Amino acid sequence: MTASIIYQGNLRNLCTHSASSTTLITDAPTDNQGQGASFSPTDLVATALAACMLTIMGIKANENQWNIVDTEVQITKIMGTDPRRITEIKIDLFFKEKLDHKTMRILENCAKTCPVAYSLHPDINQNVKFHWL
Repeated sequence: MTASIIYQGNLRNLCTHSASSTTLITDAPTDNQGQGASFSPTDLVATALAACMLTIMGIKANENQWNIVDTEVQITKIMGTDPRRITEIKIDLFFKEKLDHKTMRILENCAKTCPVAYSLHPDINQNVKFHWL
């Protein structure tokens, strides 16, 4: 089992990661009857994409002794209607270290080919921008 969830009422869920017992709360967004007091499930999808990109880039960076520590990512999720769904995820990655052109291209490819990127429906526009020093 990967995780378990307990519905707490008021459109809030307590999610527990099975391997670590780490918990997080999801809350419906304010534009969908929620309080917006925590990540919504669709926020987690968008955040998972960025975290996956950083993780795969981190693996490659570790293998090659490249420093991508302190890379920051800003994520914007765009929702559509009919049906209500994620239509676009905007990701801006800001790197703090100067890297050569070849390394930058390798890391960009790693990000764009992470497992979450491949798992999302092709109708979701993954708008990814890399900001290098």
